[in-house]
Amino acid sequence: MRSTVIAALAALALAAPLGAQQGDSTQLTLERIYGGGGGALQPRFINQLRWTEGGAAYITVEPAQGGGGDELIRYETATGARTVLVPARALTPAGAAQPLRVQSYEFSPDGAKLLIYTNSRKVWRVNSRGDYWVLDRASGRLSQLGGGAAPSTLMFAKFSPDSRRVGYVRENNLYVEELASGRIVPLTRDGSRTTINGNFDWVYEEEFSIRDGWRWSPDGRRVAYWQLDATGVREFDLINDTDSLYSHVVPVQYPKAGTTNSAARIGVVPAEGGATTWLQVPGDPRDHYIARMDWAGSSDEVAIQHLNRLQNTDEVMLGDARTGAVRTVLTERDSAWLDVVDPVTWLDGGRRFLWQSERDGWLRLYSVSRDGRDARPISPTGADVADVVQVDEPGGWVYFRASPTNATQLYLWRARLDGGGAERVTPASFTRGRHGYNVAPNGAWAVHAWSSFGDPYVFELVRLPSHERVRTFEDNAVLRARLGTLAKGPMEFFRVDAGGVQLDGWMMKPPGFDPARRYPVLFYVYGEPAAQTVTDDYGGSSYLWHLLLTQRGYVVMSVDNRGTPSPRGRAFRKSIYQRVGVVSSADQAAAVRTIGRWPFVDSTRVGVWGWSGGGASTLNLMFRYPELYATGMSVAPVTDQRYYDTIYEERYMGLPQQSPEAYRQASPVTFAAGLRGNLLIVHGTGDDNVHYQNTEAVVNALVAANRPFTMMAYPNRTHCICEGEGTTLHLFSLLTRYLEEHLPAGPR
Repeated sequence: MRSTVIAALAALALAAPLGAQQGDSTQLTLERIYGGGGGALQPRFINQLRWTEGGAAYITVEPAQGGGGDELIRYETATGARTVLVPARALTPAGAAQPLRVQSYEFSPDGAKLLIYTNSRKVWRVNSRGDYWVLDRASGRLSQLGGGAAPSTLMFAKFSPDSRRVGYVRENNLYVEELASGRIVPLTRDGSRTTINGNFDWVYEEEFSIRDGWRWSPDGRRVAYWQLDATGVREFDLINDTDSLYSHVVPVQYPKAGTTNSAARIGVVPAEGGATTWLQVPGDPRDHYIARMDWAGSSDEVAIQHLNRLQNTDEVMLGDARTGAVRTVLTERDSAWLDVVDPVTWLDGGRRFLWQSERDGWLRLYSVSRDGRDARPISPTGADVADVVQVDEPGGWVYFRASPTNATQLYLWRARLDGGGAERVTPASFTRGRHGYNVAPNGAWAVHAWSSFGDPYVFELVRLPSHERVRTFEDNAVLRARLGTLAKGPMEFFRVDAGGVQLDGWMMKPPGFDPARRYPVLFYVYGEPAAQTVTDDYGGSSYLWHLLLTQRGYVVMSVDNRGTPSPRGRAFRKSIYQRVGVVSSADQAAAVRTIGRWPFVDSTRVGVWGWSGGGASTLNLMFRYPELYATGMSVAPVTDQRYYDTIYEERYMGLPQQSPEAYRQASPVTFAAGLRGNLLIVHGTGDDNVHYQNTEAVVNALVAANRPFTMMAYPNRTHCICEGEGTTLHLFSLLTRYLEEHLPAGPR
């Protein structure tokens, strides 16, 4: 998913602590944003808060008092009374000097045991393999799972419903370990590099956002799991030139658009071991996807979402856990594409389920009978549901986020499960921001987390549905005060006409802005279906860098074109189908033409930058509309749509074999000869997501057309270009320097 970098940019404020202030504290420097030490502009978060006892209490992970490890703290929700539930000393293995670092945790269903995840290692995007330990709270015994397995090789460990066992994945096989005896039962034995049990290949993980590929049945008697056969999926070779005396190849099984996919199937195996029963799902498994799977409100049937390769048909199927027989209970279709419904929540004792559909032009919630024949709308028409937050079935409510009147914001709403009406829960006094919620299972409490543009996060406990504030966990007051000392110009959200379409945008102006003078403008662009850039939230280090540019004399703007996932209805989002790069760049260019007539904009000094999908958008704009953009900076771009993966590219573009001209028209490399302005291209040579091949292809096209440009390759860096000491500071120093040299700052 190309939007990975959008979240990464916002998170850099955490990943790259900021240096101590030097000189004028009102002015930002690159060292203050991306340098080491201090953390002066780093936001604070609450760590791993989990509800317990239905919501009567919650648990957090906190540093042990006096230092030396983590401990789990229990708080009474109503009173805030604090108890050390698991002290750090209880998490210190025998013979070890330090307690385990708690990277994640889970209590057993009976509450008697604690599962600790630690010593994690990255697989692709996230650290999804590591070590697991179990603490018996009564005896204090702390034992490591895996029976002597190599360090950091266990994945997705989970307690059984009876609390007596833990299942996990190791080296593409599934195992169940009995906690009392330590006996390990292998559930699969055929795992290999190409036979993947209980987890996923690169493309499933990246584009369907699923990593954990197995589920306990509610009664604990069975395990349902994905198996992927990656035989025939071609390897793309990354070349590592820097980590040894001689270069070596890092092969990644990566299905590019139109090529062979892994074949996926779902098996059900007894938790005590034995033969797997395979669900008898019809169709060629290499031309279909099983994008979601879970138990269907009982231990007898498994529910799956079965997508065709074009991802415009989603069949909800129920599979018999004993026989493998399947039946389709609901079929969703779209002339463009369908997004996976997540989550599917079972209601009324498994007789109904919660579904999301755009069938009337808006993404709405429906309550659907188990046989699929009765689908009742729950949320109102004319508004998109951004995500489901919590289902309070005893109370009769579903909580979700939406923003019917402002696509840059998100608020909490709730609707009656019987379709009896919806109401906004976030108070009307909140007129800004994007609001997130962690609602307690009993629906009586929630952690409310919110920020707005340039204003960092606040975390507070509220009662529901009144939204009465009970206590504040973290308000980032220190960071807010520091941000308040920085020199800032006006900031505003706006809508701009782009050929008859109103597009959302934001604008940051320089300190001391003079409306009678003309300023250079830098546009920050993404432009593809995976992410918005025009959102009313804090923005992290991306915001800080843009603020730095305003201090140096630039107006910085961003506009969300059609095709971005704004909550503005199906037609807005899906008008980009088979025209990625075409509609998006036309909308951006039309917006620039309008903005260029604003009296304070110097239309001869317009620049654009973006990363990943935004890097592709930057190239499309520089090549297709050279009369509008003087300077562009493209980071890790997709330059030929055929070079990206099957699931993402075919979802929005169809198959390249069927639509070759659509792929050609959508690819920046096709129009490279149109370049007239200043262009910087940046890429990491170890990028497993958007391969460095993309930059090499556009370099060849620019060379053939004799177009001058500048490029920077970061050796062995991945898509985030963040590995290695000083990399992030160096990258943004490069971007800043290039911009100042080629798009002169300041008013005229």
